Amino acid sequence: MEKNPCSNMEDMVREVSCGTMLHVLHPMGQESLQKHSTPLADSPKARLKIEEYALYPGLHISFHYYQAPGFYFHHHHPESLMSINHCCQGRIGWNMENGLSLYLGQGDLSLHFKDNCGESQVTLPLGFYQGISVSVDLNILKKNPPELLKEAGLDTEMLRQKFCSTEKIAAFPASPRIEHIFSQLYDLPEHMKVPYMKLKCQELLLFLSMISPEETRPLDKYYSGQVEIVKEVHRLLTENLEKRYTIQQLSRKYHINTSALKNIFKSVYGLPLASYMKEYRIRQGARLLLETSESISRIAALVGYESQSKFTTAFKSIMGVLPTDYRKQYLQSETLLQATKHKV
Repeated sequence: MEKNPCSNMEDMVREVSCGTMLHVLHPMGQESLQKHSTPLADSPKARLKIEEYALYPGLHISFHYYQAPGFYFHHHHPESLMSINHCCQGRIGWNMENGLSLYLGQGDLSLHFKDNCGESQVTLPLGFYQGISVSVDLNILKKNPPELLKEAGLDTEMLRQKFCSTEKIAAFPASPRIEHIFSQLYDLPEHMKVPYMKLKCQELLLFLSMISPEETRPLDKYYSGQVEIVKEVHRLLTENLEKRYTIQQLSRKYHINTSALKNIFKSVYGLPLASYMKEYRIRQGARLLLETSESISRIAALVGYESQSKFTTAFKSIMGVLPTDYRKQYLQSETLLQATKHKV
């Protein structure tokens, strides 16, 4: 049976209470591990975990595990602090102070200075996010860079001028070069973590110093007001699965251009609207197969399919098995689990 990425996230945030952010800091040297929990008054459903490693003075890396529909982020950092973000799974969006919104999907990369998002709203369109942030204090790193960066003659101020002199944020879609840098960071043995992270963070900075903004197509940024309209469209569609709407109907209802609706929806949710809704319907159908005893024909109708045969065809294309087999496999695994418990 296909593994749900949300289940992995549940494991990562298991120790975090709802409405809380857990920050775990691994200081440099032999200092003790530090843990600090912060209540999120504006986000009672959020469960956030950040595990941060201090690698060099002015150079930190952090692993982010978020389970929430979204949350507000309040922080104050010096103007010299640059944040480089990589999305591993899920999707994440920022409504920035300048009125623009940017969304990252799997493999995407963004770069901005943290004083530009001191008061920002973070949205997780899929309800979860896993990613890496590399924080670089350019002023501190410039005074005492690691030997490798010193040998390469890295100009930290050049990074600011190259990527953030005219735009507040730079972002790049997934590419093999980005994947090469980040892919192995997500699954390192404990004894290799810090040495490997030191190498990879320096590789990332050298990579950014070598490329030009023109070498890659930047991700689209949209005005937050347009994004909010698209979220309203998403809410309408997902709360009324039995009804189907055309793009034209949605365009007229929400007073948004059809082209803008399609483009922004894909940017926020990662798929074209029709493809997203097909997958959403099937995953809701899969949930009903496991959690209820409703007939397959009834479940098909509940998620917007006029016939059981069309639902069955769509289900197999997404889940890889027929609905009957999907339910049967689940029941068999539950029976086996119960039998194992009784033996113990």
